[in-house]
Amino acid sequence: MSRRNDRRNDRRNDRRNDRRNDRRNGRRVGRRIGRRIGRGTTPRDRGQVAVEYLGFLPILLLVALAGIQLGIAAYAAQQAGTGARAAARAATHDDTTLGTGEAGRSAMSGWIAERAEVAPLEGSGEITVTVTVEIPSVVPFWDFGSVTKSATLPLPEEGE
Repeated sequence: MSRRNDRRNDRRNDRRNDRRNDRRNGRRVGRRIGRRIGRGTTPRDRGQVAVEYLGFLPILLLVALAGIQLGIAAYAAQQAGTGARAAARAATHDDTTLGTGEAGRSAMSGWIAERAEVAPLEGSGEITVTVTVEIPSVVPFWDFGSVTKSATLPLPEEGE
């Protein structure tokens, strides 16, 4: 019996020494030899990060589309201002090769100019041109309306 107890004690001491060495080397182990405690302990944990990513992916895409949409809206506003200034400048010149609307649309990008409305309004000694551009939508099912910019320039005097 003593041999059996000696063998049992030797095995216990070996396990204890293995656990001590693992702890010293930065590894945490359970009571059973070779079972590590920490990340991925059960087979059910595999793929959890992928599932969480798939759940968060629509939110990331919506944020990205909102950022792109904000850039497009700012670009449409900038193009409307450029078109309004160009149309007002064309209306103040004596050379009428281009009409007010044509001058405003030619100063804008093609895909923005297709959505633009140019409306000149002549007052006492000045002209005001208003350009309204419909903002293109990147995010489905959302309408972002339109942006309106105006430019006012003095008309040349008749004697000049």
